[in-house]
Amino acid sequence: MATVSLKGIKKIYDNKVTAVHDFNLEIADKEFIVLVGPSGCGKSTTLRMVAGLEDISEGDLLIDGKRMNDVEPKDRDIAMVFQNYALYPHMTVAENMAFALKLRKVPKEEIDKKVREAAEILDITQYLDRKPKALSGGQRQRVAIGRAIVRSPRVFLMDEPLSNLDAKLRNQMRAEIIKLRQRIDTTFIYVTHDQTEAMTLGDRIVIMKDGFIQQIGTPQEVFDHPANVFVAGFIGMPQMNFFEGQLLAEDGKYSVKVMDAVMELSPEIQAQLKAKNVPSKAVTLGIRPEHVSFVPEAGAHCLTGTVDVSEMMGSEIHLHVNAGGRDVVLRVPTTELANEHKSGFAYGSQVHFTFRSDLIHLFDPETEENLLPLSK
Repeated sequence: MATVSLKGIKKIYDNKVTAVHDFNLEIADKEFIVLVGPSGCGKSTTLRMVAGLEDISEGDLLIDGKRMNDVEPKDRDIAMVFQNYALYPHMTVAENMAFALKLRKVPKEEIDKKVREAAEILDITQYLDRKPKALSGGQRQRVAIGRAIVRSPRVFLMDEPLSNLDAKLRNQMRAEIIKLRQRIDTTFIYVTHDQTEAMTLGDRIVIMKDGFIQQIGTPQEVFDHPANVFVAGFIGMPQMNFFEGQLLAEDGKYSVKVMDAVMELSPEIQAQLKAKNVPSKAVTLGIRPEHVSFVPEAGAHCLTGTVDVSEMMGSEIHLHVNAGGRDVVLRVPTTELANEHKSGFAYGSQVHFTFRSDLIHLFDPETEENLLPLSK
């Protein structure tokens, strides 16, 4: 097992393009870290630098306190699982899993024992004599993971291992990885562009954009308190709604004006704004679709819009509402709807809605940073 430290890591390619900027992260022993972000954000490049498949341009990589920048990949005691499985087609499952151990001249009895143990953990014992072409995508990915497990690495690296699978298989394999993590108890660094994987797998997640770290925190921390507009919009499905608003500070109390509605803010948010002595100013207001609620009639504290799209999801409805020319998404459990709306809302229906006062997010429109400090 191992700790991993990335200190000021930077990757600059020959054409002077910087793919990763000043990446700093301390990974504890046995921690499951997920690097997440859109394509091209530098997450896979960072993982490949840890693996030794990319040179580190600046900074230091330490595993258990030992500098690894110039250590060969084979000597770093890590194992990597790739997106495309990378199995040898002419070898059986057992031979694929045993290959790295054979190269190390591990005794045959020990190889057989490790392959059997890994196959049992991954429930692929019945496929050990088959070739990869006879396996499904999910089974091949299990073999690729098994090949990494048998090496008993100090650090387990996974680069988008589920992205080639269909939605159902992806869900199954996500659950398998959670169980695997509990059984093999090693340090994981996992790369994905899928925020659902990030939220369900990671002890902490590292959100990246354009080579920069945007936020590091537990899944709940980044969901409840996004550091900036990018994180707020990236984490959560459907995406957070954003509005141009005006923060109003009057008589020691704060409220926020959106279009023609003046929204109340919870006592906790007001106290945080007061502690920072935030003046009246323009703000970007963020509210998650599940934190928007219907009100029975129009009023000074609510918005009115017309339904454009009503998406029935079974347990809930996603409503796209046009309010002042802006698309606002509401996520409403069907159990909270009147009978006439349980199958959806008619196009053009008028609805009135407001925001949960304690779950409103406020961002500076220029810096896009969250105005409220992260409460510990």
